[in-house]
Amino acid sequence: MFLKAVFPGKYIQGEGVLGELPHWVNLLGKNGMILASRTVREKVLARYADGLAANSIGIEPFQGECSEKELDRLARIISRRKVGILVGMGGGKTIDTAKIAADRAGIPVIIAPTIASTDAPCSGCAVVYSEEGVFDAVHYQKMNPQVVLADTGVIAQAPARFLISGMGDALSTWFEARSCDRTQSVNECGGYGTMTGLNLARLCYDTLLMYGAAAKVAAEKHIVTPALNHIVEANILLSGIGFESAGLAAAHAIHNGLTALEETHAFYHGEKVAFGVLTGLQLTNATPVESASVFSFCGEIGLPTTLADIGLRNIDRNRLMKAAEKACAPTETIHHEAGTITPDKVLNAMMAADAMGEARKSAASSPG
Repeated sequence: MFLKAVFPGKYIQGEGVLGELPHWVNLLGKNGMILASRTVREKVLARYADGLAANSIGIEPFQGECSEKELDRLARIISRRKVGILVGMGGGKTIDTAKIAADRAGIPVIIAPTIASTDAPCSGCAVVYSEEGVFDAVHYQKMNPQVVLADTGVIAQAPARFLISGMGDALSTWFEARSCDRTQSVNECGGYGTMTGLNLARLCYDTLLMYGAAAKVAAEKHIVTPALNHIVEANILLSGIGFESAGLAAAHAIHNGLTALEETHAFYHGEKVAFGVLTGLQLTNATPVESASVFSFCGEIGLPTTLADIGLRNIDRNRLMKAAEKACAPTETIHHEAGTITPDKVLNAMMAADAMGEARKSAASSPG
């Protein structure tokens, strides 16, 4: 097995970069089509309508779930319209759907995230869900996106919860990369992790701790600041390269397990991943200092630190075991952790993380 790393063809970040979209579409193909959610069509694309029309770039509404049903629908549209390049514009599920649809059609894809809620934009893999929103499978594309356009002016206008969720997703990057490095586990490229991937994963974590709180304030005020720029880069580029070229481990497997519980479906990917990070720290015997640091970060920016924070208040132990068992499926990345990982260990780690989170909240709310 070889060292492997992957990257997007081009990454462009800044206020107003969506104005360059027609240029990149025309450079890479003909008969472009944008896959976009309703919110994106109404709040973002309306201001670019003339430029899109002048370049014959069509818009197709995303139906809401990255599922085989939606992918089949898009395949028929791409074939019928003879689409030569696809643009995925919106959040994680829209982006993932565009990446898979373009890969299956054998055409280039441009990704234009309008929120920084996940590290999906730069990656060459995507998650497929059932129609009910339950994790189904990971789909690997032949290539990473040809271009990623991260318009910070657009991203800053989104609700702050999206950026915070993205920090939850990015938070896992270093810890999972470190586990894969320690156990020499395969990364998401099908090889061993590179120094590039590992060190970008560490830079991602350091950036979150340094700028996360200030970026949250900027997002709440819908303004672009240096801190917001740093966190957008961490959430999208550093985390995207870091997880893919260094590897995944416990946090994302625990996220996948949590999707088996319907109560968690109202919470974002990064919010569940953040609780997966806290669980993973208990599972892997992290030092108390490190664990406290991550709990403090999550508490400061508003990421979940308890089961109640992801809709699982007073959940029955047997039902929580369903999530633990799904997290430990034979193909899951939790087995990149050292030692033998079992559902019982994961269940205990989730309950330990929850207890620590509750204790910290009680201590914070106590007078004096």
